[in-house]
Amino acid sequence: MPYSYIGVKSSAAQQTLAEALAALAVEFKLPDGFGPEVLAEVEKVIAGHALPELDLTAMPFITIDPPSSQDLDQAMFLERKGEGYLVHYAIADVPSFVPAGGPLDTETRRRGQTFYTPGNRIPLHPVPLSEGAASLFANDPRSAFVWEIGLAADGSQTSARVRRATVRSVAKLAYAQAQDMLDAGTAPAAYAGTLALLKEIGTKRIELERARGGASLNVPAQEVEFVDGRYVLQFRPALPIEDWNAQISLLTGMAAAQVMLDGKVGILRTMPAPDADAVAAYRLQTVALGKPWDEGTAYGAYLRTLDTTDPKQLALMHAASTLFRGADYTPFNGTLPEEVTQAAVAAPYAHATAPLRRLVDRFVLAICASLCSGAEVPQWAVQALDELPEIMSASNQLASKVDKAAIDTVEAALLSHRVGTEFDAVVLAGPRQNGHTTKASAARSTIQIAEPAITGYCEGALEPGTVVRVRLVTADIARRTVQFVPADAPRTDT
Repeated sequence: MPYSYIGVKSSAAQQTLAEALAALAVEFKLPDGFGPEVLAEVEKVIAGHALPELDLTAMPFITIDPPSSQDLDQAMFLERKGEGYLVHYAIADVPSFVPAGGPLDTETRRRGQTFYTPGNRIPLHPVPLSEGAASLFANDPRSAFVWEIGLAADGSQTSARVRRATVRSVAKLAYAQAQDMLDAGTAPAAYAGTLALLKEIGTKRIELERARGGASLNVPAQEVEFVDGRYVLQFRPALPIEDWNAQISLLTGMAAAQVMLDGKVGILRTMPAPDADAVAAYRLQTVALGKPWDEGTAYGAYLRTLDTTDPKQLALMHAASTLFRGADYTPFNGTLPEEVTQAAVAAPYAHATAPLRRLVDRFVLAICASLCSGAEVPQWAVQALDELPEIMSASNQLASKVDKAAIDTVEAALLSHRVGTEFDAVVLAGPRQNGHTTKASAARSTIQIAEPAITGYCEGALEPGTVVRVRLVTADIARRTVQFVPADAPRTDT
């Protein structure tokens, strides 16, 4: 989610936003709790769960996540090997907790993923599993799929395998905590080396991403607070360690894709390159917002030049996601698909590192572990390949609708005290691009205001790329509606 929400229930005005956000779960018919048969199965599986025989608890794994996270999917231990590196990346062993064809398997296929709204989340798995027995908490032995990925001196991959093993994390770190330790040199000896190598490896992986034409969207966290009777937006810029951490996850997803391609069975996350019209429209937006994307600069390299503390450049970072459309899950068994690349990653890629929060990862992990060991791929995983794209597509569509509704709600709240205010805005798209009629009575254009950095609709057929003066006429939280008109339009509120 682009926003999180900090609520104070004593304020009636603030309750309007809290209630509107809470209503999203009902409106979009999001899952509500788990049935007794699911919870009974989870309780039974947890009680009878056995740890893998392979014991890697001597390795000092750590987790690095947002401070409130309890569903810890990943833990890492990094070491230097000769002139290169060895990445040990432990992923929560969700497959061993989900009996094929059972009530939990059925329910997770119905959900597809964890759903998020500001201030709330609806988990893919019951809490005793996702925030308990399967979560990679510190100091507790846990079952995991442990990736072992060899890297050359420049950070490029030289080898990869994954095995089920018992691991033990030695620390649960928050991003800011880990960054402070690294910067100050105060990390405990047990994992000081991993933090130092995370920076070293992460930096090299970023350079490799740049070289192959990949792109990462490093968007700051945005929190909505209620201050002095108004909703205000607070930014927390992404820390460098978040980027380095993400690179380890990307590395693992790329390794998983190659394992499955070599084994000729699996499911990839694919995405076509952006079309020329989308690129042209985005270039126009970069010019309009004062940060032109030079023709000679690669897309990913350009994004890394954006200063997301600047509202206009933050808007460009958010808008960049519109370049890449058509993401899909591509299964294969025996015959490799024609398209194997994820365009934003600029390489074959698979979802493999978040099984507590995303359904498809459970199957990818089981397939990769079998291929690496030379064992037969489980039939329950092979049989699911054809249906997973439809399940994940439906789940992603629902998550996107919920995200958009939440963003519209929050943005209406941010502007709710400014009805009647005039803003300078940049026209991003005219009525034809928006798919609306060009009749003056019905036409509307897409505009971008700078502070707060919000995209909305303005009445009228406006010229893309121009700077216009607009007036806010509606900011309705309950209806999540924001509407502008040209500043010189007749007023109806006097």
